[in-house]
Amino acid sequence: MAPISAQLGLALVPDHLVDRRAEVPVDSLITGLVPPPLFATVRFDSYVPDPDEPTQALASRQLRSFVETIGPPARSGLFRRRSEPSGPSGIYLDGGFGVGKTHLLASAWHAAPAPKAYATFVELTHLAGALGFARLVTELSTMRFLAIDEFELDDPGDTVLISTLLARLDQGGVRLAATSNTLPDRLGEDRFAADDFLREIQAMAARFTAIRVDGPDYRHRGLPDPPAPLSAGEVVLATERPGATLDDFDGLIGHLASLHPSRYGALVEGISLVGLTGVRAAPDQNVALRLVVLADRLYDRQIPLLASGIPLDELFPAEMLAGGYRKKYRRAISRLIALARLRPT
Repeated sequence: MAPISAQLGLALVPDHLVDRRAEVPVDSLITGLVPPPLFATVRFDSYVPDPDEPTQALASRQLRSFVETIGPPARSGLFRRRSEPSGPSGIYLDGGFGVGKTHLLASAWHAAPAPKAYATFVELTHLAGALGFARLVTELSTMRFLAIDEFELDDPGDTVLISTLLARLDQGGVRLAATSNTLPDRLGEDRFAADDFLREIQAMAARFTAIRVDGPDYRHRGLPDPPAPLSAGEVVLATERPGATLDDFDGLIGHLASLHPSRYGALVEGISLVGLTGVRAAPDQNVALRLVVLADRLYDRQIPLLASGIPLDELFPAEMLAGGYRKKYRRAISRLIALARLRPT
């Protein structure tokens, strides 16, 4: 059977994500550790706290003060030591979805002295796989400041890896700031046998001063219900434009499985609109977690999303939303719905 685009006689055939290989040079994985495009221009002065949520203004002031304490490293090299090894060396913003934590974290990065790096928690774990742990430690130990967005522990391997990484960086004098939807001493809770890794979790928690940021999700504040799915034909017609992509959902999830998640950003770079047909519930946890990373990279770049099939808030089955990765899935739903509300320019 001919593709829908051919059946409709479209003059312009859109690009396809499944045709992109998204090669990323290894060296650029480190140089690319900067805030995503959505937060490239944010600053502390552009953060507008909700007057009904005093924790937001307080968090902004505390994080700004923290950045002002970042000085030059005691010595250059991997084994430099902090002059004040006792007490927390980092700051940790804890709060729900869409309360401005990432805005504040990116603002801290922009205000901090170089050299510095910015990465999501998932990007750090992916970098350890792509570069090797030893090289990742070597590269990050040269930084004066490391910002980690969406900090979360989902499995024992991540717990040991990140615990060891933060210990090495802390010992080397790297200052840390992180955001999460979970208090640092409760990381890993309900996800795996966290009690078996309590020592690592407590060690990580001791490196941070936690600051609570409250408020409703600004992405959906006062907005109507999520937009209803389009028909497949409507998605196809809407992607008849330069810079758009059109993919079948099953084809896309198969393609994502063939790429390292560190390449997902490059996969969608330069795209102005993503069209998906036949969206259905994620069939398993591996597919679901890849979709989370893709949702984050699309949201970073504010790429509108048009989809047919099930509603986007049904992308992750109920059992997944009740499981250990539920916060990742709920964040992804929030972001995908925000993208579905956008209209291509």
